[in-house]
Amino acid sequence: MEYRYKQLSHETEQRILEDRAAGKVNPWSFRDGDAVRRDMERDRNSLLRPAFVRDIEKILHLPIYNRYNDKTQVFSFYLNDDITRRGLHVQLVSRIARNIGRLLGLNLDLIEAMSLGHDLGHTPFGHAGERYLSELLEEGTGRYFNHNVHSTRVLDVLYRRNVSLQTLDGILCHNGEFELKEYRPRPLAGFEEYDKTVEDCYTGGYAAIKKLTPSTLEGCVVRISDMIAYVGKDRQDAVTAKIIDEDHPFSAQLIGTKNAQMINNLIVDIVENSYGKDYILLGAEAFEDLRTAKRENTKYIYDNENVNKMYESSIRPMFGELYGRLLADVKSGDENAVVYRHHIRHIEESVKYYQGPDYRDQEPNQIVADYIASMTDDYFVALHQELFPKSRYRIEYRSYFN
Repeated sequence: MEYRYKQLSHETEQRILEDRAAGKVNPWSFRDGDAVRRDMERDRNSLLRPAFVRDIEKILHLPIYNRYNDKTQVFSFYLNDDITRRGLHVQLVSRIARNIGRLLGLNLDLIEAMSLGHDLGHTPFGHAGERYLSELLEEGTGRYFNHNVHSTRVLDVLYRRNVSLQTLDGILCHNGEFELKEYRPRPLAGFEEYDKTVEDCYTGGYAAIKKLTPSTLEGCVVRISDMIAYVGKDRQDAVTAKIIDEDHPFSAQLIGTKNAQMINNLIVDIVENSYGKDYILLGAEAFEDLRTAKRENTKYIYDNENVNKMYESSIRPMFGELYGRLLADVKSGDENAVVYRHHIRHIEESVKYYQGPDYRDQEPNQIVADYIASMTDDYFVALHQELFPKSRYRIEYRSYFN
């Protein structure tokens, strides 16, 4: 079946153009002047530096932002520069969300801040690494690790950058694993409510994560855009990695089966169904196609034995070895240990101009989780080899030339 690249209907296009010509402003777009911060005396909204432009720049200038470039998505064991890293993924989310937001008349700076920051807390080795780290943290503390929650911790706790409540909330609620037909913003009273929600995620795990709803329309757009950005791109990467064939028989009725088709057609469907509304809505057919696409990706890509074998046989035990050693080093107080030299002192240096509690008073398991989550894939492997030179666990990469 040949899938067309859909266009906006004449009626919707005319409505958008007429509203723009009349200077009509979307009443549900979040205004920069309404941004809320923990310290309202700092980082005030201004013409030169609007509130969410400040958030974008805070995110871009964090040392940890640069680490996106060596954090893999799904295919971690391929030496292939054409396979997606998180640095590209967050840009794709931003581009897709800004396209939708521009047509809906939303705050594009807020969308960009959420998009660029949403995976700052992701572990090395993708969702497998996230799962292993959560298991270890839960065993040590009874608390769960989830990358969306940790992304907010990076900005709000570790680096204390006074990022706005609206950006933090959009990052917290972005989790793209749970598709919905309708995304309705849920009002957020302030930081007290936000902090309770974060704590609920640490103690409740996925059950709490599944209940998260963004407080802004911009956050809703970022959440669906995260899904749009990876569903088709993962298929593209799977072809590059030779996991599936170029002509793999995926099914769809409306949105198509290729990355570019899916991005275009889902954007069109969302705008057609959401323009002029205070919520984001997918049409019934597009929603079913998206659910089908995710199920098929799970079956043919994410659950593929060739994809998962190395994660279970090597990465899982390497996480266990590294976590145990780093935890012992934190508890020992050895200033020469790598966790002090590469992580604790780095955090202390990064927050020396920002008031807050002493990082060394954090629970030792949490310090270890913070450190491992910050690592790139290559750094994780290099550190494991440094600390465990005789370990039987090694990673075999698929060469550029295989």
